[in-house]
Amino acid sequence: MLTREPHVEIQNVVATGNLNQKLNLFSILKLTPGAVYDPQRFPGLVYRLKRPKSTTLLFTSGKLVCTGAKSERSARTAINRIVKELRGHGIVIVRDPVVSIQNIVATGDLKGTLDLEVAALCLNRTIYDPEQFPGLIYRLDQPKTVFLIFTNGKLVITGAKKEIEPVVAAEKLQDILEKNKLITYNSLSEQNLAGPPAKMIELVSAQSAADQACG
Repeated sequence: MLTREPHVEIQNVVATGNLNQKLNLFSILKLTPGAVYDPQRFPGLVYRLKRPKSTTLLFTSGKLVCTGAKSERSARTAINRIVKELRGHGIVIVRDPVVSIQNIVATGDLKGTLDLEVAALCLNRTIYDPEQFPGLIYRLDQPKTVFLIFTNGKLVITGAKKEIEPVVAAEKLQDILEKNKLITYNSLSEQNLAGPPAKMIELVSAQSAADQACG
């Protein structure tokens, strides 16, 4: 029997930390192998971890922005590990970081096909301009998320703050589409296994990190 439950997978978790103190990024650069800091090009120091695999931006204000983690736990672990490593290098950090999850980017598959032009007419809070972008943008209030929906039923979900929210949002979206008869389910052999464009996922993730860096 063909399952119609949407498949959702987290691709990126963006988290912020605040040390509530000033940081000397040049000192950190000298003491931290692999760190990158060029203030003429970007005001933040780039600090990469292999475990958990992530990239964190450090700013002189004491703010940290972590991106690339695959879970809330990994994002929190990454920020706390960086602080531990900095202390190990002799950098004085008075307080432990206050960590907040700012955005979770996920991909999904509704396992069906949609006519996006019809969906744009039937649903509220949508943006669809196929000459500019091949997907339909749809905003959901509860949980507060934004979808990029493609004709093959693939999704990019952004705006979530908890790991469960992309799953709940996808299930709610599927219910809305079914009630409005906007989705046609494929047989197993017809399902398109290709996901959303990888470049689009990267752009959404990068924009989220940039928003936090500039915030």
